[in-house]
Amino acid sequence: MMFCAFLGSCLVPFAYLTVLELSKSLPAALLTAFILIFDTGCITLSQYILLDPILMFFLMGAVLSMVKCNSCADRPFSASWWFWLSLTGVNLAGAMGVKFVGLFVVLLVGLNTIYDLWDLLGNLSLSLVMFGKHLLARVLCLIVLPLALYTAMFAVHFAVLNKSGPGDGFFSSAFQSQLIGNNLHNVSIPEHLAYGSVITMKNLRMAGGYLHSHWHLYPEGIGARQQQVTAYLHKDLNNLWIIKKHDSDTADLSDPLSPVEFVRHGDIIRLEHKETSRNLHSHQHEAPLTRKHFQVTGYGINGTGDSNDFWRIEVVGRKTGKLIKVLRSQIRLIHVATGCILGSSGKTLPKWGWEQVEVTCTPYLKETPNSLWNFEDHINPKLPNISLDVLKPSFAEILLESHMVMIRGNSGLKPKDNEVTSKPWHWPINYQGLRFSGVNETDYRVYLLGNPVIWWLNLVTMGLYFLITVCTAVALKRGVQLTYELKELSGVVLRGGGQITLGWLLHYLPFFMMGRVLYFHHYFPAMLFSSMLTGITWDSLLKFCAGFLSPSTTARKVYGGVFLALVLLILYSFYLFHPLSYGMIGPMASDPSSPMAGLRWMDSWEF
Repeated sequence: MMFCAFLGSCLVPFAYLTVLELSKSLPAALLTAFILIFDTGCITLSQYILLDPILMFFLMGAVLSMVKCNSCADRPFSASWWFWLSLTGVNLAGAMGVKFVGLFVVLLVGLNTIYDLWDLLGNLSLSLVMFGKHLLARVLCLIVLPLALYTAMFAVHFAVLNKSGPGDGFFSSAFQSQLIGNNLHNVSIPEHLAYGSVITMKNLRMAGGYLHSHWHLYPEGIGARQQQVTAYLHKDLNNLWIIKKHDSDTADLSDPLSPVEFVRHGDIIRLEHKETSRNLHSHQHEAPLTRKHFQVTGYGINGTGDSNDFWRIEVVGRKTGKLIKVLRSQIRLIHVATGCILGSSGKTLPKWGWEQVEVTCTPYLKETPNSLWNFEDHINPKLPNISLDVLKPSFAEILLESHMVMIRGNSGLKPKDNEVTSKPWHWPINYQGLRFSGVNETDYRVYLLGNPVIWWLNLVTMGLYFLITVCTAVALKRGVQLTYELKELSGVVLRGGGQITLGWLLHYLPFFMMGRVLYFHHYFPAMLFSSMLTGITWDSLLKFCAGFLSPSTTARKVYGGVFLALVLLILYSFYLFHPLSYGMIGPMASDPSSPMAGLRWMDSWEF
């Protein structure tokens, strides 16, 4: 907790130094610092063990380093220039290593770098050899260095976190074989599949899950009311199936004296669910979620079903009659009656399907990972065992697979029961907070909500900045003669404010295109940029207005008075709302006797 609090507190000096570098104005930097110091939302996030303060630390570190490096443009390849350029790369690696949202600041630095290089290319006094050195320096510090650090972080991650856990099923069999405590780690199993074996089947798409069934039936109106068959991402006894011949029982194969009969490419088989004794079955009823796919169910009693339980097993790239290898053979199950292929659609079933993954039988014969499986667990006491060391994946394969699993898991996140989610348009207006602890009068309640005055000031400033930018750009385009001071101010507004605005846009707009569940705290990286823009915009606006006042003492009084009013307003708002961050006890805000009574300025606030 202290670590996160320390990183959260570093956001203030980082933002202060960034604004000071961009605007060369102490009041602008101080106003930005005041905003972040007295924002209840930033305080709340920083006092919990969360990823957000760590992410924002590296994000602001990258922005500060980028701005400092830009200020050294007149002395390239100096010690300070190399230091800030390298530190930018280090911070980019840190931001990417915390959350995928760190890619937004990578894009910001990338666009800034492209602009710099394009500007250098237009400098005719710079030779192409020197331009090549500039390009190589940025490739080394902003691409090679971050990637090397990022990869090294995952190398340490894999070395330290090398034990099995409840999420093993998200990964491939080869990945799991490296995890200490996993049933595939340092284990020996029979190499070739035989009739009578108890097996598990894993789908080959990333986080595809194990073929699974349970006693629950499909609900009324969802195909035939038969036993559900799904793909489940965790190890479970309901993942176990018995391989049988299509035209006979396997009771005689359990006799230790009976000969072993191997399953071969092209065989017609039945799969009986070990726990429920029902066969893997399909028919021409439509699948629950995927249109034009057929439903897959568990059917029959004690292994006795009908011809819709027959599947032809095929191994990718093998000839008829060849044996099937556990773990290494990629197989397809083709339904004999309909010709469809067993597969995992990747879609999550509703609550009646326990939010497991839909399994269908697709009539489209295109070969994809969704329709490919491998046999993972294999239990048959009559067969000799082999070691799984031959399956050891390379570091590159582990790195790629872990990222694919993270991306799929992140994009598939759904809200839990009674969980408060939000939409991106809610965030800038501080429409709805997020309850961190406590739900009633007797609880110690902490509520994540931004300081209303600060957030609404930031929102107003966005519109104000757009208006100022348009007016400044039009004035410069029309050749209006500006004084030296106004030219300096226009440069701050267009260049410094423009960089900050671009950062805000990159950290806010992408959320409108995301399909995953979103929360209020996702806006806080963008909020850092809007707070810095507030400092720059109000400083520039007041200096511009003060330029029309005389004498200079009057201008300074107006400038200082407005700044003081803004700071006092922020402080008073913090005084009113600080219990949201530090904890509230007693009656809820809706009770007139509550110390927070009258502070629910929006009905959507739930403290």
